[in-house]
Amino acid sequence: MKMVLNRSVSVILSAVMLLVSALSLNGCGVKDNSQTMETATTIAETTQALDEPQQKRKIIIDTDTAGDDASALIIAAKAKNIDILGVTVSAGNVSLDQAVKNALMTLEMAGSDAPVYAGASTTYTGKERETFSVYGKDGMGDQDLIHPTRKAEDKGAVDFIVEAVKANPDEVEIVALGPVTNLALAFDKDPETMKRVKKYWSMGTAGFGSGNATPVAEFNVYHDAEAYKVLVDSGVAITAIGFDMLPEETSFSKEELDELEKKGGLSEFFAKAFSGLIEFNTETRGLPIADDADGVAMACVLWDDYLKKTQPCHASVMTDDNEAYGQVILYKEGYGYDSQVTFDNYNFYVATETDSKIFKEKLIALLDE
Repeated sequence: MKMVLNRSVSVILSAVMLLVSALSLNGCGVKDNSQTMETATTIAETTQALDEPQQKRKIIIDTDTAGDDASALIIAAKAKNIDILGVTVSAGNVSLDQAVKNALMTLEMAGSDAPVYAGASTTYTGKERETFSVYGKDGMGDQDLIHPTRKAEDKGAVDFIVEAVKANPDEVEIVALGPVTNLALAFDKDPETMKRVKKYWSMGTAGFGSGNATPVAEFNVYHDAEAYKVLVDSGVAITAIGFDMLPEETSFSKEELDELEKKGGLSEFFAKAFSGLIEFNTETRGLPIADDADGVAMACVLWDDYLKKTQPCHASVMTDDNEAYGQVILYKEGYGYDSQVTFDNYNFYVATETDSKIFKEKLIALLDE
């Protein structure tokens, strides 16, 4: 809204200045009114611009839909300034089939008819790493929430991604909320087209903190580090929101989720989707809270001024089959390492500061709409 108002004021002031200029010319006895007519035309054009809708950002959301992915989808579905071209799905938190159903149900609950495309059912190499779904067996708290009335599109996710970017070169932003298997396969299919993506966003890496899959690896990267390496090594610029961008003030307590559940509707859906995570965090970490990694990532993408700072880095993804698998080593641009290592590119931008205090309040307001 602030951006639209600022633009409107600018246009109005420009029109007023043109009008004053035209009147001054007439007052000075200028008989040729061609310039005045030209000015009047310009005023009409600038005034008409006020009524033209702002161009929406074109977004593709790539997800392995579980509770926090659902939060991110709700934030996106409620946004007024974006066009969700499609939601592409891969296996990750849950199986591909379940993740597709979760995405369809979440969009339906949020009032969005964005198309959903099924993608990778296995990792980039086909080798699976055993992980535990912290959101329950169905990824949504095992609360019998998932009964979508729609189905996924017939077209596969990889084909959709490539075709959408090719049709809108340098306009499409891709927001990756899960393992990036679909994106790696899209790069294999058409690397030149994938380099025409306007911006890549990733909820991935541990940032400059600790991981959640292992002490050094964040889940989305750990699930398919080979795919993440393809994306990072492609040379495209990526903005990453790491697991360290989840301060306590962005997490929901059990009491807060209980209050949301009482409201019914979308608030109840949201609260129940996080119930499995509450149980997991309570049992394994002694913390009865639900951290919302993908919701925070989507806030960084869509909310004005939520993402405050990023650190340009060179990223190296560890894919050797050892304890460092899935770690993303981040070399800060401008930092003087003792080894004197330097790189040609520092195009991996790691989030380091957000306006985290507003996260829950703004998200709860969206759930109430």
